[in-house]
Amino acid sequence: MAGHSGMAKVERKTAKRKPDASPGNPKNNPKNYVASVGKAFAVLKSFTSEAFELTLSEIAARAELDRGTAFRLIQTLVELGYLQAVPQSRRFRLGIACLDLGYTVLSHGSLRTIVEPLLRDLVPEVGDAASLGILDGGDVVYLARVGAGLDRHKMDRRPGTRIPAYSAALGHVMLAHLARDEQIARLEARPRVKLSERTLTDLDALLARLDQVKKKGHAVSDGENAYGLRTLATPIFDGQGLVIGGLSVTVDAMRMDMATFRDQALPRLTRLTTLVQDLAIKSGLTS
Repeated sequence: MAGHSGMAKVERKTAKRKPDASPGNPKNNPKNYVASVGKAFAVLKSFTSEAFELTLSEIAARAELDRGTAFRLIQTLVELGYLQAVPQSRRFRLGIACLDLGYTVLSHGSLRTIVEPLLRDLVPEVGDAASLGILDGGDVVYLARVGAGLDRHKMDRRPGTRIPAYSAALGHVMLAHLARDEQIARLEARPRVKLSERTLTDLDALLARLDQVKKKGHAVSDGENAYGLRTLATPIFDGQGLVIGGLSVTVDAMRMDMATFRDQALPRLTRLTTLVQDLAIKSGLTS
């Protein structure tokens, strides 16, 4: 009897350990599973390339949450930058902070791997540097950069570098395609100081510049972001016509004047932007 009793205890202990056999399944490790974290990721995972903008009700349904819980999680994720409210609507989309989480993957991913060789086609033949960037609040964040011959300017534009959007052609070309209230909010998001005597800092002047950029389809900076540099930038749109990034090419002012640079660089930059835009859509990077 004692033997049978001991065996029963062993079986009971073994039975209690069975749920731990699959540590990757949170249901098998309830003591190690933080439900609120799981719910937050359920909110983020409710977005897809087809459903890149969702309402509170849609998020709650997709994440299998009640509206109150979904609302609190959404507001927290917006505050942290992982979600952003779509202007003039009650919808939300994934925020740029999601990119920060996945940056290591992105840096080795297909789009950046494809874009960098394309940028190299512009450098040094067309310009001295070429870049891929996105907007984050009032900043431009560089995702890719190819440069040669700008060492004397001591410009650090490595992937992940931020510069103020108000002062750069790359920032202007993305801001130009946002709604007016969002333009103002992003321009007001950080102090505007002159980086050169040509830098625009007045809000009305900047908004007028953005209107011109939108009409022309490209942005120009002639020493506004840094002395001795000339830059052209074009916007990248997703399949719904929303701006998701921008490309730019920069040349040392000693190499050529602005008119010559525009004539030579703009057609090449425009063709490259169209190609990158098609790649972005095909890769599902549409939000």
